[in-house]
Amino acid sequence: MSENPQRGRLSSRLLSQGQEPDPRFTLANERTFLAWIRTALAFLAGGVAVEAFAADVFEDPYRTIISVLTIGVGLLISVGAALRWLNIERSMRQGRPLPMPLIIPLLSFACGVAMAVVIVLVVLT
Repeated sequence: MSENPQRGRLSSRLLSQGQEPDPRFTLANERTFLAWIRTALAFLAGGVAVEAFAADVFEDPYRTIISVLTIGVGLLISVGAALRWLNIERSMRQGRPLPMPLIIPLLSFACGVAMAVVIVLVVLT
């Protein structure tokens, strides 16, 4: 396929192969990406809230650990969302099956670990 002159250099570099998919699918992929970004922002806000407002619930080092873990999960979700968006966009352009959503097991595992840590800390303090 010839390079589309209307695309920027970054778009041409990342999405150079295949054909343009139906815009509805591209926009649906973008909406899913934005939903993951909202989830990442919620984790970021949760980490900040734990650090700022949970001083009477958790001792200082535990509170910081919970905050950093929560913010770290948000960071992983945001990176995973960007990679997922790119992989799905490439799959649609090349007519391949959509990739498995690895971000979902990551989020489930991270939430389970976070809940276990909080339960242990609540029981211990």
